[in-house]
Amino acid sequence: MAGKNPLSGDRPKPSPRRGVTASVWRQVCALTLAAAGWKLEGDWPDAPKAVLVAAPHTSNWDGLWMLAAAGFYRAKLRWMGKQSLVDNPLGWLVRWLGCVPVDRKAATDMVEQMAEAFAQSDRLILAVAPEGTRAATDSWKSGFYRIAMGAEVPLLITILDYGTRTIRVGGLFQPTGDYERDLPLIKAYYVGAKGRHASQFSVSENP
Repeated sequence: MAGKNPLSGDRPKPSPRRGVTASVWRQVCALTLAAAGWKLEGDWPDAPKAVLVAAPHTSNWDGLWMLAAAGFYRAKLRWMGKQSLVDNPLGWLVRWLGCVPVDRKAATDMVEQMAEAFAQSDRLILAVAPEGTRAATDSWKSGFYRIAMGAEVPLLITILDYGTRTIRVGGLFQPTGDYERDLPLIKAYYVGAKGRHASQFSVSENP
């Protein structure tokens, strides 16, 4: 999707987050992205809840750039982490940084736990890497899709393209429940995009 770079002065559609803190953080994120040579394309949609499809994901740096992009759009980005990350004296800080804990010992699985987290939140944008790993893989995991279906929320398509140094907000995608039909439509947004380690990202059909 072509468009002006919001970092160059064009104002994107902001999320409802307001106030001095949000404005200062937005400027910090803008400076961080600009200093690293990143451009932004697209408006952040007016959706209080969504599963953000975070791809390509081939490096630990990807999370930093996505957090900065979300901060620029005044959006709070959340991510899944092990329960042990919050079961300690600094757990409050980890939660504040965006962690939504997953208890792998619980009777309910990840999808059910995330659906419950969405149900208990007024606003929740949960970032999930569909590849499920930073290593090279020819297939995408279905977890991101199943979470969206279980929580009855849309997918928010974002493309972290190192080839053009552009983070694109592709908009919302409403899953139909037919994963085999929807997956090629979702992957089409990522054709031509390159990860930081280009050989480790693929949008080929799942085997």
